[in-house]
Amino acid sequence: MDGALILQKNPMQAANQSETAPPTRASTGNVVIRTEDIHKYYELGETRVHALRGVSAEIQRGEFVAVMGASGSGKSTFMNILGCLDRPSSGRYLLEGIDVSQHDKRKLALIRNQKIGFVFQGFNLLARTTALENTELPTLYAKIDKAERRKRATDALALVGLTDRAEHFPSQMSGGQQQRVAVARALVNRPSILLADEPTGNLDSHTAVEIMEVFQDLNDRGLSIVMVTHEPDIAQFAKRVLVFRDGKIRKDETVLDPPRAAEVLKTMPTLED
Repeated sequence: MDGALILQKNPMQAANQSETAPPTRASTGNVVIRTEDIHKYYELGETRVHALRGVSAEIQRGEFVAVMGASGSGKSTFMNILGCLDRPSSGRYLLEGIDVSQHDKRKLALIRNQKIGFVFQGFNLLARTTALENTELPTLYAKIDKAERRKRATDALALVGLTDRAEHFPSQMSGGQQQRVAVARALVNRPSILLADEPTGNLDSHTAVEIMEVFQDLNDRGLSIVMVTHEPDIAQFAKRVLVFRDGKIRKDETVLDPPRAAEVLKTMPTLED
């Protein structure tokens, strides 16, 4: 796959994007994520690591954003804060207008379960549990009756094209199918946003584009997606790219006319080829 990012610098970029500090991206009033001057410090013995350095950004509802950057750039710390897996040392994080920056662990766990879907590089499926049962798992922590749990899981599998694999175990599915189950599991509680951390890292190039097809279809339905990736060929399918370096957003750019994964797949050889 020879895709290259076709980018246009956003005229209203994040305030921390460059040393010249341009103005922040204009808000449309439909912001699902807003970070305000977020700093994050880690104490490693006598050393203080400044992982994030005043990160301010907005993500609108319905955006598909790729987050890129070298190891140690701050992108993973940023994603952990967005996912309520960590809290900023200073600054504010507003999720759907609610400041979750200082919530305790119990409240953060509740927000994660209700508002955020997670997809990781590893599929993290239970080996002795069917695709349907794996998809149902997050609903066990919500106050949802059994019939509704089953319906939601069935609907989520249908969204990722796995209705016919509902009763299969992970060992009976390909890597791409297992990742689709992981995506369905992330969708089952009907989150406000999907956070994906290197979701194609364990997949071959053809299967990776298949997962991007799923993401684009979900985004077309209105789901907000933020995805960490180190692969430009994967980032090109997003509508916007944030590039981190040294704890700051150094680039905030719009992808002009992102390619449709479904069309790219038609030009790619399959593994059988």
